[in-house]
Amino acid sequence: MAKSFDVEVVSAEQLVWSGRATRIIARTIEGEIGILAGHEPLLAVLGDGPVRVTLEDGRTIDMTAADGFLSVEQDAVRVVARVAQLAA
Repeated sequence: MAKSFDVEVVSAEQLVWSGRATRIIARTIEGEIGILAGHEPLLAVLGDGPVRVTLEDGRTIDMTAADGFLSVEQDAVRVVARVAQLAA
């Protein structure tokens, strides 16, 4: 089983989603980035686009985010965006 880590996705208005995940893929201004457990500390500027979180049971949660950043430290990922929401 893949190792998991904490994920929080927040918008300017609310907590959009939080939980444990085994992978997160997000669009940055330099292209897509994938994060797994044990990733080095990182700070990236988000591009407008999808954020896909893979849960411990293999299901995925799709969101969109714009105007923000993604940070990784100590097996925790935070996506902070002006606009973020669960995909319809």
